[in-house]
Amino acid sequence: MNQHDVIILGAGASGLWAALTAAKRGRKVLVVDHARKAGRKILIAGGGKCNFTNIDISPANYHCKNKHFSKSALARFTPWHMVEYLSLHNIPWEEREHSQLFCTRSAADITDALYNDCLEQDVRFIFSDQITNVQKNNDLFEVKLTNSLHRAHSLIVALGGSAWPQVGATDAGYKIARQFGHKIIPTFPALVPLMMPSNWKLKNLSGIALPVSICCNSKKYTENMLFTHKGISGPVVLQISAHWKKGDAIEIDFLPYANLNDILEEAGSKPLLKTVLNRNFPERLVSALIPKEIGEKQIAQLSKKDLQLLHSCIHAFTIVPTGTEGMKKAEATGGGVDTDDVSSKTMESKLCKGLYFTGEVLDVLGDLGGFNLHWAWASGNAAGEVA
Repeated sequence: MNQHDVIILGAGASGLWAALTAAKRGRKVLVVDHARKAGRKILIAGGGKCNFTNIDISPANYHCKNKHFSKSALARFTPWHMVEYLSLHNIPWEEREHSQLFCTRSAADITDALYNDCLEQDVRFIFSDQITNVQKNNDLFEVKLTNSLHRAHSLIVALGGSAWPQVGATDAGYKIARQFGHKIIPTFPALVPLMMPSNWKLKNLSGIALPVSICCNSKKYTENMLFTHKGISGPVVLQISAHWKKGDAIEIDFLPYANLNDILEEAGSKPLLKTVLNRNFPERLVSALIPKEIGEKQIAQLSKKDLQLLHSCIHAFTIVPTGTEGMKKAEATGGGVDTDDVSSKTMESKLCKGLYFTGEVLDVLGDLGGFNLHWAWASGNAAGEVA
């Protein structure tokens, strides 16, 4: 029998930060993970460079049934806490567009630092082992692994969501939460490419990328979009996917930084419409988007009906995606443990004393750009301070 103060299920971002925070308080910590090493998702985040936070963090960047839930943890753990941590370990970082912060060398710099710091604080790790049972007897949680049994007064569930199953993601965290009476907000793949009907008019544009605005369910994002063989991807699509549901239409503005009427007026009356549009868009997009008979007209020949059609094609192109590319392509999981039954200050369950939930297993979804990793650090910190 192995006795600990805190058992943490999951050696990802929130689990590692919770372990380090709790161990610094003198707690005896065990971290369990079925993977062979710590931080597998951290290692592949940001293309291997780990978009570890964003300078412009705010609760508005997080989506949750309880829109206030993230406020406390974010207020107590800011982007500058992560910057300070990297600086203390001489890990070089850089700021990129949209205030995103990345490691300059490798995501492994962060995982190695966290893992080694945990070891220095006497955190014990068990890798490559399966959790076969979790229960609570009296005041102690019992975690049964394949070949051992462990007990602790506090249990932190940091098992993440279902996104990226190819690197070991599972729904185990949700099962444990249900076991202790917690509701699960239905999960869905988020920050994920969208698939389009096989007969949609823009189906042969794979490889073309351009800045657009996309609206869905009163949400609007402006960023680069990429046409794929299956539909559309790119940062703007990943952002809007968090708000899209089956059957919803999306509206694409292919000219987000200009007005079509101004472009046509500036061009004058003589040029052909397609000539003017080809100056502003990839030619393949113009051919697919604009009816040929209109494209062959001079600007002066365009009727009011033609102009209305052009406006709808360029500034308000509407399509209903058939679905997403699923959890294997999703960068995060939407939904999760209902936060109504979790303390926003400590991440402790309101239904079971000593039980905590951190990171992606909770119904807290961040925007693209370092927000989800920051939530992992912040929620892990909140639990580690008290568990």
